[in-house]
Amino acid sequence: MNSNQMLKKIKLFLFDMDGTLYLGNRLYDFTKELLETIKSQGNRYLFMTNNSSKSVVDYIKKLKKLGIDSTKEDFITSSQATAYYLKKNYPTARLYVMGTQSLKDELISEGFAITEVLNDVDLIVMGFDTELTFKKLEDVSKLLLTRDIPYIATNPDLVCPTEFGSVPDCGSVSIMLKNVSGREPLFIGKPSPLMPTLAMDKWGVSPDETAVIGDRIYTDIKSGINAGAHSILVMSGETTEEILNASKDKPELVLPDASYITKAIK
Repeated sequence: MNSNQMLKKIKLFLFDMDGTLYLGNRLYDFTKELLETIKSQGNRYLFMTNNSSKSVVDYIKKLKKLGIDSTKEDFITSSQATAYYLKKNYPTARLYVMGTQSLKDELISEGFAITEVLNDVDLIVMGFDTELTFKKLEDVSKLLLTRDIPYIATNPDLVCPTEFGSVPDCGSVSIMLKNVSGREPLFIGKPSPLMPTLAMDKWGVSPDETAVIGDRIYTDIKSGINAGAHSILVMSGETTEEILNASKDKPELVLPDASYITKAIK
C-alpha cells in the first residue's frame, strides 16, 4: 500500500499543533485547507497536544485568533488525559500543581482540590509551566525529598518550539528535579498511548483508520506507534534529518509538512 492509499483510508486524524499546524503565533499557510478538506469528506480531526500550559478554552481562543474555529470536542490534551488518569487512580488526592493557572483551573473543574500547604499534599502534578517560579521548584524539591507521594507529569517534551527557536518544556524541568531528588515522574502525555486510545474509543475508530501526525518522534510518533495507529512525521517543527536518522523509532511516513496530506486525500 502506498502513502496515498494509506492516507485515503484514515477516518481520524490526530494532529499535534505547535510545529505541525502552526508555529508560535503563525498559522501555516496550508492549515485551513487541510482541516476543511478532512471535514468535507466526512472524516474527523482532533487537536492532540502535550502542551499543558493552556486549557482547552485557551486553545479555542488561540486558534480563533489564528483564524480557526473550534470547540471543546475538537481537542484531546495532556491536561485532559492527566485528569482522566487521576480520576481513575487517585480520585480524592489533594494536588500540588507545578503548572500554569490554566492547568490548575482545568483540574479544579474536574473536582480536584489543589493546595500549596506541603503537609496537606497527596500528589504532585507537573506541567509545562510558563509561570514557573523558584518557589515552585523549591516546594517540589522539598516534597520529593521528604515525602513518598506519587509524582505525575503531563508530558515528557524537552523543549517547546517557538518562532525564535525553543524554550525548556516539562521534560527539561523534570531533569532538573531528578538531579535534586533522584526521582522521575510518571509521564501521562505522548508517547503514552493514552491520548490516541481515548480518542479512538470516543469516536469508535480503529487504529488502522487513525493517524497521529506531529513534528516530534519521541512524543508524537512514539504515541502513534504505541497505540497501534499510523504515524506521520512532518519536518516543519522540531525534528531534523539528523534526529530522524539517529532515531530507533521510525515513522510510517515522513512529509515535509502537513500540506501533503491535503494533496493525497483530495
